[in-house]
Amino acid sequence: MLIYRILSTILFLAVLPVYALIRAGKGKALPKEKFGIYNPPELNGKVIMFHGVSVGEVIALENLIKKTKETFPDCKIVITTGTKTGQETAHKKFDGIADFITYFPLDITFCVKSFLNAVKPSIVLMAETELWPTFAIYCKKRNIPLYLINGRISDSTYKSYKLLRFFFKQLFNNYTGIFTQSRQDNEKFINIGAPQNKTEVMKNLKFDVKRVDADFNFGKGRIIIAGSTHKGEDEIILNAFTKLKKDYPDIKLLLAPRHLTRLSSVCELVKKTSLKYGMRSQGANFNDNDIIILDTIGELAKTYQVCEFAFIGGSFNKTGGHNPLEAVVYGKPVISGPSVHNFKDIYGILTYAKAGKVVNTPAELTNYMEKLLSDKEFYNKCHENCTNVFEEQQGAMEFVIKKLKTAIN
Repeated sequence: MLIYRILSTILFLAVLPVYALIRAGKGKALPKEKFGIYNPPELNGKVIMFHGVSVGEVIALENLIKKTKETFPDCKIVITTGTKTGQETAHKKFDGIADFITYFPLDITFCVKSFLNAVKPSIVLMAETELWPTFAIYCKKRNIPLYLINGRISDSTYKSYKLLRFFFKQLFNNYTGIFTQSRQDNEKFINIGAPQNKTEVMKNLKFDVKRVDADFNFGKGRIIIAGSTHKGEDEIILNAFTKLKKDYPDIKLLLAPRHLTRLSSVCELVKKTSLKYGMRSQGANFNDNDIIILDTIGELAKTYQVCEFAFIGGSFNKTGGHNPLEAVVYGKPVISGPSVHNFKDIYGILTYAKAGKVVNTPAELTNYMEKLLSDKEFYNKCHENCTNVFEEQQGAMEFVIKKLKTAIN
């Protein structure tokens, strides 16, 4: 560990000037906080710190952070991220909940010490695979309980980490607990050096999604929902729907654009189908329409309960997808395009369980939609798989809250 700290500092000093110039040339200067320059508000009392490197990890922590604030109202909440998009997501979700949102420091001694001196965390929870040796060492030196939560290791990373088992064995001695998403992840961590008595399966935080049942009466028909669609995706789903409508006249489409600023252009696209359509805000139903445009705010997650299956948008562009679990929690199979990097692990679980499908092309989307519509036995099995995968994965949030109660009290 000492060798790592010396070499990382030397490398940092050698590479930083060049790296900083490259980023400056692109207008992307490194945030000063990464260098240990912090100006937090007054953080009196116990401080619970959460770290999620980017968008996916921050989203995974959402319900846990809110539950932590509810359970420990007298504690301060600090959230760190490693990326700009992570910061933006954290501020969007936790302004008004967290007491301080900032960047995680570079894993260099003076940056880490400066951060710990400024924030003074009482307990630290790091999401997924954020393993920073210098930070871990100084948490141990200062008797700050350090936990890895929602831990996972990909197969490719695991192969590399196994070669450095001697290093990770020393690193994990600085952790209070290592809590993993699955039994397989648990075994991987132990095999690369994590102490068996500190490593437990907690399941997956992202599956702690609650049903919000509501009474919707959209009328007759098998409803397909296209949720959180982005520019270019409305055309794809409308093309698939109009093709399938010829063979399955009972199907209906609830189209929910991600951004209502696009509403006029979406309406123009729907008009071109020559199908009857209406607006949710005007009380449209499927007795009179083939398509309803969801032009209201805050209803999408609840409407998934009425659909046969759902297409999740943001996945046929570079957005990285949106949360498929809002539909799966109701037992509804989901389909997404190939861009799902914000929920990569979730889609891995869903596709493995055959509760969801990632397609690469619009043609594949149409074909899979037809399979769900035409093969009742296949559809029922997908529905059953959705229910089973939730039962298998839920409980992670309460697991962490229980650990926090023990650590804080």
